[in-house]
Amino acid sequence: MNISSNGSSEMMISLKGWEALFSEAKLIQATFVSLGIGALVVVLNLIIGLLAGKALAFYSFKGKAVVDALFLLPLIVPLLAITMGLHVAMIRIGLTDTWLGVVLIHLVPTIPYSIKMLRSGYASMGTGILQQAQVLGTTRWHRFWSVELPLLMPSIRSTVFLIFVISLSQYVITAIIGGGNVVTLAMIYFPFLDSAESTVLAAFSAWFALLPVLFYLSMELLLSLLPYQNPWRTRL
Repeated sequence: MNISSNGSSEMMISLKGWEALFSEAKLIQATFVSLGIGALVVVLNLIIGLLAGKALAFYSFKGKAVVDALFLLPLIVPLLAITMGLHVAMIRIGLTDTWLGVVLIHLVPTIPYSIKMLRSGYASMGTGILQQAQVLGTTRWHRFWSVELPLLMPSIRSTVFLIFVISLSQYVITAIIGGGNVVTLAMIYFPFLDSAESTVLAAFSAWFALLPVLFYLSMELLLSLLPYQNPWRTRL
């Protein structure tokens, strides 16, 4: 908004911020790298979260409280301390400066949330409906596909969105493990906070916020392909 010489204010629409944003040479590459890393982190979180969440919700075993506390440890111990410790281990096995190392380090701040959310989903479901399906002679995979997955869908949707946003916003641990070779959108965005003009920063923020929405819509499109979500199935 500008103030004119006669004291009136006027609104001016400018594409200057977007032009400066798209002049950034690594923007598109960093966007695709962030989407790829975020998608892998989400998939790994769903696999680990479903297995651990079901075990913690349904089964009683010796040391369960200790295992439960270990899963939540990244929320208690400073993330930077864990990252520096894992950095040494990753140097020894050659995972530093690689996208795989960045994916693995992004699991540290995200795994506790996926386990907690999917554990709550299993706890809300209860064991009765799974026992009923087992009595009817279904296999373990059939029970997961036809009973567990549909009932867990609200928890899975929340987990996907939250985990992707957390992964997308990681700057420090990506810089430490990626070593500058793995450039994500956060590594381009955060340096702009101190130096860029407000219009460029606003355009960058809009671009940054658009990715989780696009990823969520893509996941919804994939989930709509599941057989039990097909509206034609109920009409047959």
